[in-house]
This record gives sequence, C-alpha cells and structure tokens, in this order.
Amino acid sequence: MTAAAARPITVLIAALGGEGGGVLSDWVIAAATAAGYPVQGTSIPGVSQRTGATTYYIELLPTPTAALDGRTPVFALTPAPGSIDVMVASELLEAGRAMQNGFVAPEHTTLIASTHRTYSILERTAMADGRFDGNRVLETASKLAQRAVLFDMDAAAKSSGSVVSAVILGAIAGSGAVPIARAVFERVIRDSGIEVASNLAGFALGFAQAETAAAIPALADPEKRWRAMPRAAHALRDRAQTSFPGAVLPVVNEGIARLYEYQDHAYAELYLDRLDRVRALDGATRDPPWALAGAVARHLAVWMAFEDVIRVADLKTRAARVARIRADVKAKPEEPVAIVDYLKPGIEEMTAILPPALARPILNWAERRSFGERFNIGLYIRTTTIAGFLLMWTLARLKGLRRASWRFKDENALQERWLAAIAATAPRDYAAALEVAECARLIKGYGSTHKRGRTNFLRIFDALIASTSPPTDLAAKIKQARVAAFADPDGKALAKVLAAIDGGAAPVHKRAAE
Repeated sequence: MTAAAARPITVLIAALGGEGGGVLSDWVIAAATAAGYPVQGTSIPGVSQRTGATTYYIELLPTPTAALDGRTPVFALTPAPGSIDVMVASELLEAGRAMQNGFVAPEHTTLIASTHRTYSILERTAMADGRFDGNRVLETASKLAQRAVLFDMDAAAKSSGSVVSAVILGAIAGSGAVPIARAVFERVIRDSGIEVASNLAGFALGFAQAETAAAIPALADPEKRWRAMPRAAHALRDRAQTSFPGAVLPVVNEGIARLYEYQDHAYAELYLDRLDRVRALDGATRDPPWALAGAVARHLAVWMAFEDVIRVADLKTRAARVARIRADVKAKPEEPVAIVDYLKPGIEEMTAILPPALARPILNWAERRSFGERFNIGLYIRTTTIAGFLLMWTLARLKGLRRASWRFKDENALQERWLAAIAATAPRDYAAALEVAECARLIKGYGSTHKRGRTNFLRIFDALIASTSPPTDLAAKIKQARVAAFADPDGKALAKVLAAIDGGAAPVHKRAAE
C-alpha cells in the first residue's frame, strides 16, 4: 500500500467518568507520535458518569510522517458507524451501546471491552429488576466483532494495584490492532511520570490477557459459591438435582445457597418443600415447560431473603466488604481506612425484629398518629471502630431470633397466601398462575420502597387474584395491573388500571343479572 492510498486506523474509546478515558486517549496519541505516525484525537463529553460515556476518537495513519514527503493527512473529527477498526469500552454495557450504534463491524473491528458492570441510572432506579442481561452483549460480540478481547479489566486493575485505563492500554497493545510496539507504549507510561510501576503492572496484565484472548468468557462461575458451602447444604442441592429439571436447577441451587446463608439449613429446606408443592403443578407438557417452577423458585428465594436490620448488619460487617472498599480506594496494607455507614431506620425497621405482641401495638400507635413516615432516626456508625463494629456485629448475631420476629411471621404468612393462590389458579389457568407468581416482584427492598410494593401487591391480589368473581382473561388483567404498578411509585397508574378493569366488568354482571 502506498502512502497516498493508506487508510487511517480508527480507534474509538468509550469510558465512564473517573475511569481515565482522557489519560488513555493521551497515551495512545503519544505512542502513535513516538512511533512516528501522524495522529489526531478528539473527544465528546458524556452526559454524566452513569448515563453516558465520554467518547475519544483517534485516527492514526499507519505510514511514517517521514514517508509522506511533506504532505499532511486530513483526519475526520467524529467517528462514523461501520468505519471503526478498534472499539474500546471500559464497561460491558458501553460495548453493547457501541454495537447498537453500528461501531462494531464483523469485517474489520476489534472489540476490546471489560466484562464488569457499572449499573446505569435507569438500571438502578427501575422499580423492577432493571439490570441489562450482560450475556446478550457477550453473545452479540461473538457475532459482530471480527475479534473480541473481553475480560474483567476492573478486576485486573485491582489485582495489579493499577487503574483500568492502564489495563485497557495493555489490551490495545496486546491485541495487535495498532502497529505500535509494546516498548513504545511502555516508554509513554514511563515518560508520564505518574504511578509508573503500578501502571506498567496493569499494562502488562492487560497485554497478556489480550494476547491469549480466544473465546468469549462466561460472566460468572456458578460453582464458586458452592465451593465454600458446608456439606449439609450440598445434601439439599443433591435433593434438588433429583427433583427439578435442568432448566430450573441453576435458579433452585442459587436459592438454596442464598437462604442457607441468610438463615439456616431448615430455612433452605423449607424453600425446597415449598417448591415441591409447585413442582407438582408443573411439568414438561406445560406451555412453556416448567415456567411456573422457575418463576416461583426465583421470586420465592428473593422474597424469603427479605432485607431487615439483621441482614443489613450482617452484610456491613463482612470481611469481604471491607476488602472491597479498601481495594476501591486503593489503600495500601499499612494505610487505615475509615468506613462510616449512614442508616435511617423508621418505625417499621425498628419494630421488624420484635415479637408480634410488641411490634403490632407500636405500629398501630404510629399509624394512628401518622408517625410512620416522619419518625426516622439518622445514624452515622463508624463500622471500622470497635464500638461501631461490635454494634453491627451484635445485630447480625440476632439471626437466630428472626423466626420469632413480627416481620418474619408477617412475610411468611403472605408468602403462604401467595403460594396457595398459585396452587389454586394453576390447574384451571396456567398462564394466570404464571402472572400470580410474577406479582412477587413487587415486594422488595425495605422502608418506603417495601411498603409501596407490598401495598400494590395486596391491591392486585385482593382485586384480581383473590376475587370471588375474577375477570375474564385473568392472566392479561394481572399482567396489565403488575406493569402499571411498576410504572410509578405512588400507585396512580395501578389505580387507573384497576378502576378500568372493575368498570369493564360491571356491565357483564349487570347483563348476567338481567
């Protein structure tokens, strides 16, 4: 290829705020310049750290400046879909956005992306589970990219004591997608004079990962959690293995592990006993097969592991949490880290672990005086101090008393009511039973979030599921109400839907009477 015919190599970098996208772009431009290639870089700021990435667009001509005989190449200022040679994403969903926008082409694009997730605002604020399925991005990458270099760059940065931008730079160099030698990239890092040793370590790790990247990785190791579980828990998993089909087993096994850790062996066993009741209603001949067992297994596991102050205290005193925070702030072994947890429990949270005989009078008193929403105590607890840690640790040790608590008995009663409704509905209307199961998604979280979700659940339950005269097309009506309940936190959309359903049913009753 002659100098006149040479086509620029195009590199597009999408990085979230605080991840060093600007530094990464500067490193690539400096390396291209040091290698003697004409290069140009531009950037477009993102909306914010979590709703849009800042993009950095680089064009470099793979012809040395000395060979151009004084001519100056004209580079584009913005990327064009279908023309990107190297697409870099610092997070998995950003790789998905790049593919959706047409920046990854199977003819010539090398996709370099981290498989870790930083959840977006829309994912975090969704009333249901708003998380995007990362496996869809991985599957699409295997089809759209000419070559995909995908691994957890965030974990690689933490393990090397570096930053994610240094790991990505190593992946760019190791992929061979740009004609710049490794030594040139390393020299650029040294010339920067900033955290040279750690950045070189991150670069080396990224380079090695890119060199050996051959297949699309799996997002998680399903056996990792079970390797730390006691033998008694494995006996429950063996029981599930003989009772449930392969399509449902991963969810059931996750539920067993979660509830064993949350409470005890008997609680995980109760989970399986309840699922056995649902399994008897389901089967391979259903349409779709085993869908009801799968839905109940998933939602029941989450519901039975409801969040209370005991659970919160347990999570906040785990060694893994402290280790993660230290890694996030890049604290050295000899450096102290202070952790201050902010809690704002209300009446319901404080009474949740009391016996019903004590909790109900307090809650009734608070409701009569409208204290439920106003009586919240802001607490700042330094969990890295002896006093703060012991307070949280003591709360976590109250797990054995949970079964006698008001919240436990209340949740357990509603769970049984929900399971009974599924059992009553499934024989006559399988699709409606599936929708009854999905309504459990409304009950989640704690405080006002839990209260709103529970209220909406009960409104749907009483109006449609437990109704003595259910409407025709019950499955569609329950789904319509459930979707409306997720539409707004105040339940106004749900009220309109339930009113319309009730209004639509009235003429039918009138005609029947006539």
